Amino acid sequence: MEFTTLGRTGLTVSRLCLGTMNFGPKTSEPDSHAMMDRALEHGINFFDTADVYGWKLGEGVTEQIIGRWFAQGGGRRDKVVLATKVYGKMGDWPNDQGLSARHIVKAADASLRRLQTDYIDLYQMHHVDRKTPWDEIWQAMETLVAAGKVLYVGSSNFAGWHIAAAQEAAKQRHFLGLVAEQCIYNLLTRHVELEVLPAAQQYGVGVIPWSPLHGGLLSGAIRKLKDGTAARAAEGRAGDALAEHRATIEAYEKLCESLDADPADVALAWLLSRPGVTAPIIGPRTVEQLDATLGALTVTLDTDTLTRLDELFPPVGKGGPGPEAWAW
Repeated sequence: MEFTTLGRTGLTVSRLCLGTMNFGPKTSEPDSHAMMDRALEHGINFFDTADVYGWKLGEGVTEQIIGRWFAQGGGRRDKVVLATKVYGKMGDWPNDQGLSARHIVKAADASLRRLQTDYIDLYQMHHVDRKTPWDEIWQAMETLVAAGKVLYVGSSNFAGWHIAAAQEAAKQRHFLGLVAEQCIYNLLTRHVELEVLPAAQQYGVGVIPWSPLHGGLLSGAIRKLKDGTAARAAEGRAGDALAEHRATIEAYEKLCESLDADPADVALAWLLSRPGVTAPIIGPRTVEQLDATLGALTVTLDTDTLTRLDELFPPVGKGGPGPEAWAW
């Protein structure tokens, strides 16, 4: 396993992050526990979850599964850099969602109980809350950090200017502020290159891409559909995009075949090569799928291949950050 530091911090994390959104809805608890054990065997020490995962209002199903795994002992909690999130609806009352100080503190305590731990390594705002001022948000986060309940704070699905606003407000309070931004980023979805990635790099914020395979579309979807092994290519994000991008995906899979590399490995290797990216979030449903993702760490993409990938999956505008991507 390869490791790096998270943004400008000294915190060491694996270059692949284990996403747990399938734990509960699609992966049983015993299989989820087995997958986390296997992740540690591979050296993956970075796990990501959220209070809303499990999709049963207020129950935090996935966090509970992880908590029961931690409770087995064996140094499991100490080995893991644990990231969870706050913002989503956790009850039927008005203050059971968002980023008010009340909800942040209450949600953190609830996550700690479910996770059976006394601290969260990375507490991420799952979405920007436009109605809550940054002074209120940072005061709540400072309270959690001072109590030792949270060590670092991150964001998810923020625009570039949200990152800038958050960091400038934190600086005025002499607070560390954001250390990570979790955003959708893959070969098919490159909008973050315009402003999110430049803002993150400017402020020393690590980037944690979610949906690195675009819901499975970049994992050899057409080949899997032909041989009947596609689990996700006809549903969700992948299903919506398959018809629109079929010719491109066919060309992509042929390119991967010429490289003698699995399409999923190429897609992950491309992200790992991007400036500012800390660790793509992988979302396996089985231990076997987890094992297979390690192949991405062995793939090196040369200049010609990177150029061909840009031809198949053009960046937004003229490429690179704004304003050059759209001006002049």
